[in-house]
Amino acid sequence: MSLRRWLSEGRLRRQPASAKELADLMRVIHRDLSDAEVVGLSIDRRYATAYNAALQLATLVLRASGYRTAGVGHHWISFQILLDLWGPAEQERVDYFDSCRQKRNVADYGCAGQVGDAELSELLEEVRRFQVAVQDWLRKEHPDLPQDQPGG
Repeated sequence: MSLRRWLSEGRLRRQPASAKELADLMRVIHRDLSDAEVVGLSIDRRYATAYNAALQLATLVLRASGYRTAGVGHHWISFQILLDLWGPAEQERVDYFDSCRQKRNVADYGCAGQVGDAELSELLEEVRRFQVAVQDWLRKEHPDLPQDQPGG
């Protein structure tokens, strides 16, 4: 699939993002990363929350680029579009977060206790790496847009 095809199918549409929307997304990302560290929550819930931080980071890239998903499969497209926006070097990251999406679906809709400590730690580490990459990209490609706002 490609950006052009998703646009023609209506699964993606062009829509500029406001500075407020992007700042709000950044606050959600910080909240979710913080919440994913709360030891009193189940591993499944922490995993789902960390995954949501990754999804919101991908959404931030998508929105800063002037696109919005539409219809079913928006989680999948939000990551897949990184291949068009950032290039094929993102394939490993896209594949990893897609596997996390599937595991999160099982934990949220199927069976509790399917995620272990090591998987949570790995996801948190990958999300933090992705966050740094997104912040660097924003500074380079969109210096006019809101930048990272820790603790927001």
